[in-house]
Amino acid sequence: MKLLVFEYATASGVDDPFITVEGLAMLEGVLDDLKEFKPHYLVPKESSELISDTVPIVVNGDVGHWLNMHIKEYDACLPIVPEEDGLLHDLTQIIERNGVKVFGSNSNAIQLTTDKFEMYKVLAGKVPVIKTEKIYFKQELEELGRAVFQGSGLKVIKPADGVSSSGVMVVASLEEFLDGVNNIQKFTKLPYFVMQDYKPGHSVSVSLLSNGKTAVPISLNLQDVEIESCKVSYHGGKVPYDHDLSVLAKDIAKQAVELFEGIMGFVGVDLILGEDEVHLVEINSRLTTPYVALRRITNINLGRALMNSVDGELPADIQLDGQVGFYKEGKSLRVSVLK
Repeated sequence: MKLLVFEYATASGVDDPFITVEGLAMLEGVLDDLKEFKPHYLVPKESSELISDTVPIVVNGDVGHWLNMHIKEYDACLPIVPEEDGLLHDLTQIIERNGVKVFGSNSNAIQLTTDKFEMYKVLAGKVPVIKTEKIYFKQELEELGRAVFQGSGLKVIKPADGVSSSGVMVVASLEEFLDGVNNIQKFTKLPYFVMQDYKPGHSVSVSLLSNGKTAVPISLNLQDVEIESCKVSYHGGKVPYDHDLSVLAKDIAKQAVELFEGIMGFVGVDLILGEDEVHLVEINSRLTTPYVALRRITNINLGRALMNSVDGELPADIQLDGQVGFYKEGKSLRVSVLK
């Protein structure tokens, strides 16, 4: 099998560690797990190989254009791409249209989960998802904000197609709300954003493997999230994370993923763990950063398991041996074995 693996930011030559650090770490992990296939991967210019037994391919110009021209040369492709601006959907669709196997979710499932409001509509009433409202930038936002913040309470506002913590704000007043809306417009091309009720608790994610119909939880992961001057920032995390609500969180994540036919491969579900309840925030129908840590402590080759899950075969027994932390540190992602 001739396999292409590409990570969008590094393939595009993005020179911003805040954006590239997690993507590069995931790319290196996948290439190492799948080196038996001697995978090709995309780079913006001539460079040394990241992993032995891999083949760097130079992209001249736009990644989407390159895929349109060359993806037919491959049997399969594993894309590592953010959802923002429809990138993951659009590039996956290019691969599909050319008849090449995608080791990941199909474009229909990606489209539904990329838009946080569309995702909410599917999940509402079926799992405990946080109430989500769709708000257009052209609305009378000052009037809306006054109505929302008449009483006490916090709201979370964010791009409807955002990734990581980009553009996410926790606001408590009309002034903070209006400033937050202005900030969000820097992170999205959509004409609207979403607003959710703020739920205090631990920010976590559940990593799963899915074959498009059935999902198998791998682990519960703690997210290192900080709120400063209304802005939410994500620094890394720890896997696995032990909590009294671990079993419930994994079960809710599994139920949520299985509501979307076509979510396949590695998946991440973000949640908030309160004192005695779990609130689902969103689904990431793609490879997420905990992969980098989990591949070090699983009893299986996680890259191969991802491929097998797309082929319909889910692992019967996933075991984790140890605990790993991962943190953004300059231009790299520091991964440390904790125990």
